[in-house]
Amino acid sequence: MDLLERSHNTRQRHPWERARFRFFKDLLAEAGVENDVVDALDIGAGDAWFAAQFAASLRPESTIACFDPGYAAESDLPTTLPPRVQLHAALPARPFDLVLLLDVLEHVEQDADYLKQIVETNLKPGGMLLASVPAWQSLFSEHDRYLLHHRRYHPRAAKRLLQSAGLIILRNGGLFHSLLLPRKLERVLETRVECGSNAGKQGSGHWKHGKHVTRAVAAALRVDNELSKLFSHLGIDIPGLSWWALCKKP
Repeated sequence: MDLLERSHNTRQRHPWERARFRFFKDLLAEAGVENDVVDALDIGAGDAWFAAQFAASLRPESTIACFDPGYAAESDLPTTLPPRVQLHAALPARPFDLVLLLDVLEHVEQDADYLKQIVETNLKPGGMLLASVPAWQSLFSEHDRYLLHHRRYHPRAAKRLLQSAGLIILRNGGLFHSLLLPRKLERVLETRVECGSNAGKQGSGHWKHGKHVTRAVAAALRVDNELSKLFSHLGIDIPGLSWWALCKKP
């Protein structure tokens, strides 16, 4: 979860956030990453919930370094993390077996230069990098502005960006296909209705729906995840609200 989206309710995670974690955990497990990784780096780790969940599936001796520039100014950092999940206010200047770059590049103005530096400095030869970005610039909304995004990405542009940094794309695809239409409608309404000061500010940290709605949304997103896996295995790039790629450094 982005630090900007945090609320006091840390127990009830957004179904989107849980679905996103399951999808990427399964993807990494299928690639055999969980058995090979000893040293991982989560860039833009936010409240480190993803890293803490992922750590449980890694080898006992594995560690995850969580970097977020927001840690330097944050006084209320997570205190219940596993010992092998460590927070860093500065980006570690060493290479790792695995780099997680999940919904980060859209925050960086000079994304190509930033990515090249990450690949050169923070990724070992033969190491894996998992990246995800919000897709489709036409969906750029008040929520993107609130989260300080510079852009959303067309899948072809995201592929070129990763390849230009020297990465080999092993698998890629869209994610959250079922959320495309709701986001498009939301974007249309934004252009027609004057938005209040809180427009776009209800992010993943503000999920307050009851258990029945939560279960229904979670079930729908599980189906969405399975479709994403199927499309990826078949080599079919179906549009989604997000786009992801699992890459390797030669």
